[in-house]
Amino acid sequence: MSDDEVDLPVPKRSKVLHYGSLEDQERRRLNNDDTSGSMANDAIEAGIEAGNINITEGGHFDIDEAEAESQAEVLAQFEKRKRARQIQVSTDDSEVKANLRQLGEPICLFGEGPAERRERLRQLLARLGEDAVKKKKEEKLQEQRKKEEENITWYHEGTESLKDARYWLADYSIPRAKERVSKERESKLTPMAQKNAQIQELQKRIRSVTNDCSQIGDDRPLSHCQFSPDSQMLAVASWSGLCKLWSIPDCQLIRQLRGHNCHVGAIVFHPDATIGLDNSVCCMASCGQDGSVKLWNLVSDEPIADIEGHAPFRVSKLAYHPSGRFLGTCCFDNSWRLWDLQAQEEILHQEGHSKPVYSIAFQNDGALAVTGGLDAYGRVWDLRTGRCVMFMEGHLKSILTVDFSPDGFHVASGSEDNTAKVWDLRHRKCNYTIPAHTNLISTVRFQPEHGNYLLTASYDNTAKIWASPNWAPLKTMAGHEGKVMGLDVSLNLKYIATCSYDRTFKLWVSEMQGGL
Repeated sequence: MSDDEVDLPVPKRSKVLHYGSLEDQERRRLNNDDTSGSMANDAIEAGIEAGNINITEGGHFDIDEAEAESQAEVLAQFEKRKRARQIQVSTDDSEVKANLRQLGEPICLFGEGPAERRERLRQLLARLGEDAVKKKKEEKLQEQRKKEEENITWYHEGTESLKDARYWLADYSIPRAKERVSKERESKLTPMAQKNAQIQELQKRIRSVTNDCSQIGDDRPLSHCQFSPDSQMLAVASWSGLCKLWSIPDCQLIRQLRGHNCHVGAIVFHPDATIGLDNSVCCMASCGQDGSVKLWNLVSDEPIADIEGHAPFRVSKLAYHPSGRFLGTCCFDNSWRLWDLQAQEEILHQEGHSKPVYSIAFQNDGALAVTGGLDAYGRVWDLRTGRCVMFMEGHLKSILTVDFSPDGFHVASGSEDNTAKVWDLRHRKCNYTIPAHTNLISTVRFQPEHGNYLLTASYDNTAKIWASPNWAPLKTMAGHEGKVMGLDVSLNLKYIATCSYDRTFKLWVSEMQGGL
């Protein structure tokens, strides 16, 4: 190197960026991304292997059943509160109470005010639905309709013999009704003072009634008694299966009637027996617990005929039609039947009661019949048309006995609710309720001739006499040691007979002259 040459410092080389073409730049970017991506993947894999990162391969988490149920309950409560807030409830407290009563809920709780009651109704409607009150009303209406339908009397075409019998009954009853009405008109012409005097005299005689005779009728309880039309005999039925005829007034045994094998419910005389009917023909009828009905004369100890068709159902009571041609029987198959004794066939099998029919009685005209059932209802039937002309509703328990007054438009009924009711057919309602006894009433009987008094027999061991038309008590006939199961008044109005569970029957007479 020459002396002229100078050593100069070599300058640092600056970094020169060379981008090249666009394709080269894109290639370099992709290479850098791949490098960084591979480094991230390596880091994740290292974290998984070390247990710092937990990654599942899909699936779902299981929730405990208890927690699910609690969540469902919470949701249900929420929905219930939401519905309750949306229900419109009346602010009238009386209407709120009426709605609660419709739902069968108590209308008032202890310490509950109108606001709490209204909120309780709101919660009930939220649980049962807003239409719950309407549904309850509809259900009650349907129940009422069903009851009304059950009380509807159904009719169907009858036999030719029934048609002939109804024509005959119309011809028989209409003249008798005219005669009865004419007598009623004549009695109205009698001065009221004279009527009152006669009634007062009759009531004095009734108050003097005493026990004239007591007789042991059988070794089992006596269930029924009835005087013969001539008032010279008394027929008594017993639970032993025997029926006995006793002379009146000396109470001597005339005849034992053997034929029943079980309890005899009743024995009745033909309306013309002993006064115009031959003793050798059918003069009496009786019924038994086994469904048997037997016909008797006044000569033989054995039945002359049997009426079949009731078995195996019990026949509780029976009664002769005033004409004597027909016999009505009460059966425990919820029906009563009418038998034509001349044609010797059943002409009517009448339904209408919802429980067994227990008692039957005929109007003196022969046009009507009344039945009492264990369903606590009575029905008055027109025998000429077959229609139920009156529905007797009012007793709380079973009707055990019924009877027609001689005036033709009053009916008495005795019930297991310890009361007797007097019904007026003209107004179709109950005129008076007699709180007669302290136990069930087994028999009711009007005075046969004029209906001036009513007799009742009861399981409280007494029989009573009630004045008409105010139904004041006149006399209590006490003396039996057991239930009084039957009672009757003789047609000559001299004697009253009672029969009892104590196996005796008693005759009662007035100490004053003039009869009962």
